[in-house]
Amino acid sequence: MEQKYHSILVPVDGSKNAEKALKRAIEVAKRNNGKIEVLNVIDTRQFTNNFGGIVSMSGDIIYSTFEAVKEYLEKLKESIKKEEGFSHVDVHVRFGSPKVVIAHDFLEDYPVDLIILGKTGMSAVGRIFVGSVTDGVVRTARCDVLVVG
Repeated sequence: MEQKYHSILVPVDGSKNAEKALKRAIEVAKRNNGKIEVLNVIDTRQFTNNFGGIVSMSGDIIYSTFEAVKEYLEKLKESIKKEEGFSHVDVHVRFGSPKVVIAHDFLEDYPVDLIILGKTGMSAVGRIFVGSVTDGVVRTARCDVLVVG
């Protein structure tokens, strides 16, 4: 029996693998008459120093980061609608640890049947974190996970 996935979470970070994951999610959602939740997690680790303390960040920097991410996601949503002819997409921005937000916190508010994510992130340094994010999500998510790469 084939699994029907009606609600799909796709975490994105601007990387090529995240784009591949999003394309796969669109295919699955179209096939199942489903919906896609596109999520970007602003990693709060970037706001701490090496000693575990809080770095003094102005609210303007945090706000501008949030606004830039929100704008990126809205453009992505419009692109999906225009280029893929798919409009069942919502976009979300969250702050926190990507592993925890993707595998647990977000799912409390938006239950999904499937998480589709890229296996690595944007840069060599980013791959260390995102690779560990992917691993953490695969090990702890309470729904099916598909890793695309």
